[in-house]
Amino acid sequence: MTTNISALNHTNDYLLDKRVKIFQPINGYRASTDAVLVSSLISKVKSTDKILDVGSGTGAISLCLASRFQAIRPQILGLELQSELCMLSNQSAQANGFSEFLSYQNVDIRQKLTHIPPCSFQHVISNPPYSEHDMPSPNPSKAVAHNHQGLTLMDWLHFCLKMTAPRGYLYFINRAEAITETLSILQGKAGAIKIIPLFSKQGQVAKRVMITAQKDSKAPTQILPGLITHNHDGTYTPQTQQILRSGKGFFDTLG
Repeated sequence: MTTNISALNHTNDYLLDKRVKIFQPINGYRASTDAVLVSSLISKVKSTDKILDVGSGTGAISLCLASRFQAIRPQILGLELQSELCMLSNQSAQANGFSEFLSYQNVDIRQKLTHIPPCSFQHVISNPPYSEHDMPSPNPSKAVAHNHQGLTLMDWLHFCLKMTAPRGYLYFINRAEAITETLSILQGKAGAIKIIPLFSKQGQVAKRVMITAQKDSKAPTQILPGLITHNHDGTYTPQTQQILRSGKGFFDTLG
């Protein structure tokens, strides 16, 4: 059943220099630049590939992917626990003309998903909740999105691994302190891991990291040159501009 978003308190926002429209709640979880940055990690996609966005929120990651790959139209599915966010995401997909190959489902990944076969996605991407220990936001929607509630990072990543096809790829963004746990969870299950530190400004400590991995691979881990997101005057660096404004893939900006 389709619900008209006019009944919901939402804003009409844009991504990728206004090429992508996104509906978001006025009071609740709203996408950050993290979603656009992590979406840029996916590069080599075939039309027969399936992409899964786990914990899709307002749909920012998968909307960016749909925009980048709309010429080949791979099947993209977002899974979201909060029904309002899922509803708004489907409306965003429709507003952008992506609904034939991009959709969202309101599901709880803690439950057994009998209608979505495991090992069926060539690309699994996620911006998981960052912390088990931070004080939750008084806003219930933000609290669910930002804090692990009845679901640890290990549970989250195990689900992502389970849904990834053999030799498929995983993509994450998280706090820098989550590296140790993330690598421990992926050990023996995925390889060819690439760690990309994110620096707010040059000379600062990286507070977040992006991680890619290939399921079943035995290739060694690499730490790549980090991405500096801002100049000292607060403007975006040219590399970040290429991702956030021009919609380029991260690896396409390295040359």
